[in-house]
Amino acid sequence: MENSDFRRAKWAIAALFCFLGFQYATWAARLPALKTRLDLGAGELGLLLMACGAGAAASFPLVAVLMRRLGSRRLSLASALCLVALLAALSVVPDYPLALLVICGDGVAVGCLNVAMNAQGAALEKAYGRTAMSQLHATFSAGLLAAALLASGITAVTASVPAHFAVAAALLLLLLAYARPGLLPHPDAGPADPETAPKRRGRLTLPSGKTLLMGCAMAFGTITEGAMNDWSTLYMRDVVKASSTVAPLGIAVVSVMMLLARVRADRWRGRWGDGRVVRTGSAVAGLGLALALSAGGVVPTLLGFACVGLGAAAVTPCVYVAAAERGSDALSLVAAMGTTGLLAGPGVIGFVAGAGGLTLGMATVAASALIVTLAATRIPWRDRIPVPAG
Repeated sequence: MENSDFRRAKWAIAALFCFLGFQYATWAARLPALKTRLDLGAGELGLLLMACGAGAAASFPLVAVLMRRLGSRRLSLASALCLVALLAALSVVPDYPLALLVICGDGVAVGCLNVAMNAQGAALEKAYGRTAMSQLHATFSAGLLAAALLASGITAVTASVPAHFAVAAALLLLLLAYARPGLLPHPDAGPADPETAPKRRGRLTLPSGKTLLMGCAMAFGTITEGAMNDWSTLYMRDVVKASSTVAPLGIAVVSVMMLLARVRADRWRGRWGDGRVVRTGSAVAGLGLALALSAGGVVPTLLGFACVGLGAAAVTPCVYVAAAERGSDALSLVAAMGTTGLLAGPGVIGFVAGAGGLTLGMATVAASALIVTLAATRIPWRDRIPVPAG
């Protein structure tokens, strides 16, 4: 009976992760159409993308308050419904200022759902004494893939963005209907941060040093992920001199290795503990990429990119679990720092690359992964959860 309850709750929470990936990739896949319809330049399109990230990063104070008042279950459902409504609004938005407003609101709702669903995942592990967070994050990647395939299929039939988004909204509502009965009723992700709990009294407090370390690990972990997504193809083409056919394999190798590793990472966590998995994984990512940059050539570079996908896969799931142990305020702050890293990281790497070349930019990515290793040595990780028999 317990296994059945665990599976039902796990798949319900996984539906939320899939929901978020699917919603984001749906509108991102139609950016060219939105650019044409609203007659946007490259700078305006860049600002539109920045608005989503800025909304998510700035949502921290709101998310922290809503988590305490609504709990992770109700906040998950409310923010998911907002994301469906915002997707529908984006399909018919008439001008650029309103598009900016809608996308910024989308970022805030993403920030809310991101914290709430990770709180649900952490509560699931704690309630049943079993690891699940890495597999939950893998379903986010599955949502991205499903949305990309849907966009490809629908655009082959019709160029209508409203028609595409209407089909996507219907699928999102089905995911939400599936998730709702199985979500956990936990009002919060865990106890308040023990270093700030006496001062809390229902309001935001200054984060503890350990919480800031978790935020640092999350920020540099997402810098590593985001920069690889944005710069790997360019590095393969301009530095490694790979052909136009081979160059996109850089991001493909990172993505596939990360997805496969996340499917297996919960067993690694159960066997070795979150701390060792994060320390070892981020070291593999940083050192593997550094060695690949030194060696040069297509094959060494792809092997180095594979090390990044393999090593970085479990970083964010494990840090989310550690932050959830310290309460919703800590989880909200760590999630906001992760979003900031994801937003600012590619730009920072671009600045470094502009000043010293793409190789130096990618070396900065390797350094980011090693900073995660150092931060992970001081983070209080959850006790190892043994892998159940069978």
